[in-house]
Amino acid sequence: MKISFAPTLESVEVVALPVEKDGLERVVFGAFAGSGETLARAAARAARFEGEAGASVEAFVEQGGQVVRLVLLGVGHGSEADYERAGGALTAKLLTGATRVAVDFAALGGAPTVAAVARFALAALLRGWRIDTYRTQLTDKQKPSLAELTLVGAPEGAEAAWAEAQAVAEGVALTRELVSEPPNVIYPVSFVERVRGSVEGLGLEIIVLGEEEMRGLGMGALLGVSQGSVREAQLLALKWNGKGPGDPDLALVGKGVTFDTGGISLKPGPGMEDMKWDMGGAGAVVGAMKALARRKAKANVIGVCGLVENMPDGNAQRPGDIVTSMSGQTIEILNTDAEGRLVLADVLTWVQRNHRPKTIVDLATLTGAMIISLGHEQAGLFSNDDGLAEQLLSAGRATGDQLWRLPLGDAYNKLLDSPIADMKNVGPRGAGSITAAQFIQRFVDKGVRWAHLDIAGTVWVDKAGATHDKGATGFGVRLLDRLVRDTLEA
Repeated sequence: MKISFAPTLESVEVVALPVEKDGLERVVFGAFAGSGETLARAAARAARFEGEAGASVEAFVEQGGQVVRLVLLGVGHGSEADYERAGGALTAKLLTGATRVAVDFAALGGAPTVAAVARFALAALLRGWRIDTYRTQLTDKQKPSLAELTLVGAPEGAEAAWAEAQAVAEGVALTRELVSEPPNVIYPVSFVERVRGSVEGLGLEIIVLGEEEMRGLGMGALLGVSQGSVREAQLLALKWNGKGPGDPDLALVGKGVTFDTGGISLKPGPGMEDMKWDMGGAGAVVGAMKALARRKAKANVIGVCGLVENMPDGNAQRPGDIVTSMSGQTIEILNTDAEGRLVLADVLTWVQRNHRPKTIVDLATLTGAMIISLGHEQAGLFSNDDGLAEQLLSAGRATGDQLWRLPLGDAYNKLLDSPIADMKNVGPRGAGSITAAQFIQRFVDKGVRWAHLDIAGTVWVDKAGATHDKGATGFGVRLLDRLVRDTLEA
């Protein structure tokens, strides 16, 4: 879908007029004054429409000798979040029934903020994202038809703000694509190639390590996860130097288990198909890096993904094995389904040794316990730095990628001590998300600010939201982009 801007309203099949909460009487109907206005107001009264964010009511009216579908679209109290809900709701309503739609902000009697219009457009575009690649039996009525959304009467500067928001939308789209593709299509090597093609020409430096190179570096924790699969593991790094040469200020690290059977500690069969999205952390990292490069962010950031497939063949890692990580620390494997933390351990060591970031944020669909704790509404946040934690919480509130901070502490850390190695890869059943975060923290160098985001409940959902349909959400891309914007580009 194309988003465009125009100074005045032209002839289109659908026109949406924004309406503030309890603001129906203030709506400026413009070209629809008269009989069209009368019909629309009557429809609004019959539907008890009061301008709530995302609510809508419509009427078919005559204008200039044609019948126009006139939609009154609620924008609530006018906050950025309200405009986001409105933009997404408009697309959800018209995606498979309209071709060209105009939104006339002049109906408000006063222009909304530039940021609100950008959020409206971003939500409208994101809500229209679908993956129909493998659906061959769709009827014409089921296929998306909405090709263009024109924003009329937007304030000066809105088009420039949209250009930056569109870069973020492209990053979210890449993340959703990777998360949605089936595991026979996206596996470590094809993940790298898909990303390489998507970011070509954006100025990102791309580094790829295969298993032989990782073995030479002593990455036994990551490679232990991969050894049961015929698919070769990969380490993918995307480097963006937006403010010139030098070490990155921020490293984004993503868990990329492209399919997780649980290994020898095999998961139950029902629901295992969902484990194609166990690379959601890596998906968010590459989506964020694409967004940063696409909008030419004035920051030095590196995104690193550990990409593996966890399979249970005759060569697979066993419960009871001991592996040596790149850091030199040894790990007793008690459960091969606690594999994501093993991947992150070696990726963290690699990025710290080779790129010396001051701050690290890792993202991983790490624990089912996180879904028990927070459901699908928020992701878990763990951090060794209160300032970084607050920056992430603020970015989450601003973008809607909501986070909730959970504790770390020595009492939890001791639950990972092993009688035979430096640590176990799992603790007891209780506090599973916390002990997982404590495990990861053992691989963070002293003096490095670090945060871990457990996004197990937020990368894939079974109900539609303001900016997404059922399925992949693209969670994390907007959050990370906002973190960079607020802390490194301010």
